[in-house]
Amino acid sequence: MADQSIVSALILGLIEGLTEFIPVSSTAHILLAGHFLGFKSPGNSFAVLIQLGAILAILSVYAAKLLRIAFDLPSRPEARRFVASVLVAFLPAAVIGAIAHDFIKTVLFETPMLICIVLIIGGVILYVVDRLPLTPRYTDAMTYPPSLAFKIGLCQCLAMIPGTSRSGATIAGALLLGTDKRSAAEFSFFLAMPTMVGAFALDLYKNRDALSSDDLLMIGVGFAAAFVAGLFVVRKLLDYVSRRGFTLFAIWRIVVGTLGLIGLLVFG
Repeated sequence: MADQSIVSALILGLIEGLTEFIPVSSTAHILLAGHFLGFKSPGNSFAVLIQLGAILAILSVYAAKLLRIAFDLPSRPEARRFVASVLVAFLPAAVIGAIAHDFIKTVLFETPMLICIVLIIGGVILYVVDRLPLTPRYTDAMTYPPSLAFKIGLCQCLAMIPGTSRSGATIAGALLLGTDKRSAAEFSFFLAMPTMVGAFALDLYKNRDALSSDDLLMIGVGFAAAFVAGLFVVRKLLDYVSRRGFTLFAIWRIVVGTLGLIGLLVFG
């Protein structure tokens, strides 16, 4: 049983890393895969805690840029404005997430049928947005004004409904607000850092007494797998979306949501 749980944790960690930064909802994929694998974790904490592996993948890829921003903060207004924009975008999710944490984890995370339906609806929306003849006004994530960042942050709050996708909500919202595809994806990367670290800290605190040594082992395996898979995705995604857009991910969402519904109806 322990070996089976480790294999399940490894599979789910790979799914997390591969799906966290593309607009398909990593949480939906992990919860649905965990449902059919029979994988359980206290308070559904596994899906949130292994996200830190994906965050470390971003930090490793963007380490040089982040250090440069840190060194520039005292002397360059552009660096201060960028940091302010990311923090302003993070604020709505921080407030709503703290207030609605228990409802999200105990109700929404426990409703796989809802997750599948949201996956399909989000896929249709992403497909439509990707094909709209939009004219971008913002093409550099480093220069997004705080007002734009705050609106993108509001869009991110939709991702508290499992199946919506944090990156999908922020990217689709950014595109509708006048950004191009590459910078929208990159800003989503930067916004993921405080958002996912905050979610990790809150979930670890809430479940600190429920986690056993076996749970920590499973989380460690998933964490490592998410880091490795996340490295691959972060390095490849920007170039891909610049050339191809998000249609493939929209179709993937619809297919996975439909298969999930079929699986739930057939197998329960």
